Amino acid sequence: MRPIRRCSLGALALLGGAAIAAPASAQAAGDPADGRRIAEIWCANCHAIGPDVPGPASDAAPSFVTTAQRPAVTALALRVFLQTPHANMPNYQLSREEVDDVVAYILSLKR
Repeated sequence: MRPIRRCSLGALALLGGAAIAAPASAQAAGDPADGRRIAEIWCANCHAIGPDVPGPASDAAPSFVTTAQRPAVTALALRVFLQTPHANMPNYQLSREEVDDVVAYILSLKR
């Protein structure tokens, strides 16, 4: 059974599941201020990235505030989403630290 357990743990780690078992302090990884700066560079062309930031001409992409308010949006869900290619999004290759920062920024917009 050990090989199965190792595979399961490896799969969880690939999906970001390691954050589930981490202490609460470890889940608070990321710097929201850095995440906002990254969003201004990479995301603001398509998304309204904050309540005080004018959005793009089109509202085809959801705002970060709207995204943050969705009940299913968690740090894990955002990490997985940001690391998965999507047809209507550019395939940015953000580092793990950059992903953590963007996730922290989006979650900071929860009301």
